[in-house]
Amino acid sequence: MKKNIRISLMSALIATALVACDPGDFGDMNLDPNSPSVPVTANMLTSAQQGLVGPITDTQPTLYAQHISEKFYTEASRYGTQQFSFNGFYAGPLANLQEIIRLNTDEATKATAAQNGPNVNQIAVARIMKAFYFWHMTDRWGPLPYTQALQGRDNFKPSYDTQEAIYTDLFKELKEAAAQITPGAIDGDILLDGDMDHWKTFANSMRLVMALRLSEVKPDMAKAEFVSAYQAGIISSNAENVIYEFLADENNDNPWEDRFLTRLDFNISKPLADLMLATNDPRLPVFADVAVLTQKYVGMPYGLEQGAAGAIPNGQVSFLGTDLRQQDSPGYVMTYAQMQFSLAEGAMRGWITGNAKTFYEEGIKASFQQYDVYNEAEYKAFIADPTVAYAPAKGLEQIITQKWVSLYTYGYEAWAEFRRTGFPKLTPAANPISVSKIIPLRQGYPTTERDLNGDNYNAALTMLGGKDDLDMPVWWDK
Repeated sequence: MKKNIRISLMSALIATALVACDPGDFGDMNLDPNSPSVPVTANMLTSAQQGLVGPITDTQPTLYAQHISEKFYTEASRYGTQQFSFNGFYAGPLANLQEIIRLNTDEATKATAAQNGPNVNQIAVARIMKAFYFWHMTDRWGPLPYTQALQGRDNFKPSYDTQEAIYTDLFKELKEAAAQITPGAIDGDILLDGDMDHWKTFANSMRLVMALRLSEVKPDMAKAEFVSAYQAGIISSNAENVIYEFLADENNDNPWEDRFLTRLDFNISKPLADLMLATNDPRLPVFADVAVLTQKYVGMPYGLEQGAAGAIPNGQVSFLGTDLRQQDSPGYVMTYAQMQFSLAEGAMRGWITGNAKTFYEEGIKASFQQYDVYNEAEYKAFIADPTVAYAPAKGLEQIITQKWVSLYTYGYEAWAEFRRTGFPKLTPAANPISVSKIIPLRQGYPTTERDLNGDNYNAALTMLGGKDDLDMPVWWDK
């Protein structure tokens, strides 16, 4: 469906503004048609969307969430890295998206930009994508440069906004962006192929999940945004999943395939494998390969020191499933299963009408279908299992645990849900390197902020509670 869009993947990486020489009295003689004076917004959008690869496939949060365990080099699962850079987001995807908005707004450039689709739709998509990135970032770091960000040379030292202020504005951005969409596809959209109805659904679905983040810190706002997003229309089937389609070539393939080219270092974790084995979960053969020596599914213990991990023979533990580490294995940005589990929680909290049990079971079914393992008899047996069968007294734990399973390898989202709810019940690494004996609650700011934006960096630490480390919870983590 997206072959026409994929052609622009490589060219998107060089979609920058090139200023042509003043032709003076020589008409168009000095204008190079291959070097436009106005950037091609379609290419800029493609480039901005390529930035999704990290958020949906990074290994570090997948280790935090204990979806996977490391086999040899275990520093990451023992929380050895404290500072993580957000500079690439600001200089890459966010800068491109801000420029798309400018070019489609400026009277001098909007007509040229409209060659890639209606101005209002390009602006709407850029706003939705910006909201996704800022949501992802604030959930990782907490307070961020937001209101004063993306001003280029006009402000090299932007102040930080609180996470509460960022969330409040992101809700506004998503609602306004969805409302401004009109008929007319846009070019360069490798995520949703220019389908503007799908972009509305994505914006609403994002807002629904964001609202749940505030369930413990600002429940009234959480409920209002949740209900509003649900009524506006969210993902309603697997056909509407937001999928990043990786390609069968080395330049645009799934990073999990690359990680297994040189070494075997990522196993399904023992906590997840044990849960799936206990419930005869049909997704397990997709999530993991059998251990070579035993031909059984065996999870790798989590957070071992390097010597202990290396002492376990490779053939005695299960590595990440072959189906998930092909060059063109899809990356999931937002899914129907995720929506159903979110609705189950909303119904459980009394925010919406409907049966929490029904939504919960539909979430499980949707996940089975997403991974192409659905069989009605197996599904019915699974939801009848005593540990899976919905029980209101432990409803939140069951909903979040099954959501955690369904989010396999989408570590940032699974980690955020764990931090918010405390489920599933996970044990941190026994001998962590740079955090107390808890699973990290955030990621530290890049050292460039401390060195180049010190006053605002220190103000952000005050917002957090005084320290820039992995132990400080973000605002909504109560």
